[in-house]
Amino acid sequence: MALTVVPTRRLHSVEEAAELLNVGRSTAFEEIRLGRLRTVRVGRRRLVPTEYVDEYVELLKCEAQAAA
Repeated sequence: MALTVVPTRRLHSVEEAAELLNVGRSTAFEEIRLGRLRTVRVGRRRLVPTEYVDEYVELLKCEAQAAA
């Protein structure tokens, strides 16, 4: 019996990234506008690499620690 490996997606639409982060679409676009959530361009599409989602989460954690 062969095991099938399903590759993990590495690039997400802004809407998908917002869902991963449990924030709204408008919030995700605002964070992008502010430079807090980074993106890449592929053609005309703006995509969020998985590592940028993780980077944004780390930023939020640092801000929470600083505020405490």
